[in-house]
Amino acid sequence: MTAVIELRGVTKSFRTDRRTSTTAVDDVSLAVEEGSIVGVIGYSGAGKSTLVRLLNGLEQPTSGTVEVLGVNVGDASEAKLRDLRRRVGMIFQQFNLFTSRTVAANVAYPLKVAGWKKADRDKRVAELLDFVGIGDKATQYPRRLSGGQKQRVGIARAIATDPRILLADEATSALDPQTTAEVLDLLREINRRLGITIVVITHQISIVHELCDQVIVMEGGRVVDSGDTYRVFAHPRAELTKRFVAAVTQGVPSGEALSALAAGGGDLVSVEVNEFTSEDVSEVFHRHGARHSVVYGGVTDVLGRQLGTLTYRVHADDLDAVVADLRARTDVVLPAREVRS
Repeated sequence: MTAVIELRGVTKSFRTDRRTSTTAVDDVSLAVEEGSIVGVIGYSGAGKSTLVRLLNGLEQPTSGTVEVLGVNVGDASEAKLRDLRRRVGMIFQQFNLFTSRTVAANVAYPLKVAGWKKADRDKRVAELLDFVGIGDKATQYPRRLSGGQKQRVGIARAIATDPRILLADEATSALDPQTTAEVLDLLREINRRLGITIVVITHQISIVHELCDQVIVMEGGRVVDSGDTYRVFAHPRAELTKRFVAAVTQGVPSGEALSALAAGGGDLVSVEVNEFTSEDVSEVFHRHGARHSVVYGGVTDVLGRQLGTLTYRVHADDLDAVVADLRARTDVVLPAREVRS
């Protein structure tokens, strides 16, 4: 696959006064493959917004190399950067629409800047508004639209000039869950039908596991975890990644929850469940004649693949044999004897 974005040892620092500076992006190296959907996730202050500004040429790296669509952003002339920005669409958290222009005029704006003739602009705008599902809103003004409709206008405007890359900076943070789901479906359709590479900047782990093929986890300006989304979720390396994953799965019981469960009789066994093991776990219990029930945990869906941790209350004649059999198929997070100690 071809990398359309590549960062090599990139650092971006800002001078706060004559003596001190702050580093927003710290020695970041990454690559984004053409046609992929990549999520960049981290809490406030992680460096995500600065990373976006580096990708669209609004900021220059202090050191290292930023290449977008073959353009070295740090060395590019203003003319080259303007051309690059036409090939990199952008959607925003607060929509950034012109309130004094109609929906159609908002979408037409980048086409007008690019020099399209009016007849061609009008045709293109009509096609785009139909594509994003608001063809009947062309003559309305943004103040008359819901948040989801405003974001659809923003998306139509962002893809108007056929960009190869679409940057979505917290594009669903201001939306309710139902509208968020609709916007994610639209982004997925844009990627599938138009082949546009999408980079999603977010602090919402649910966005990543529902939409993104790849994930980059940032903390303190650094990349602390990255790779295939399912792999990162199933085997998180960084503590921050573990916290994000724990937000969508309950994980292993501890403290008072563990004590309360242990007092309920039987033995507690926690196992990691993935797309290959959910049926295997039940088979193991049945093969050993073990009575079992789920008492804690949760399983989430990561791009159509199961992932989570389930804790079972187990009544078995030979618990060691059950645990050994489970360990041959998946990770046993919390064997019963550790619960009781």
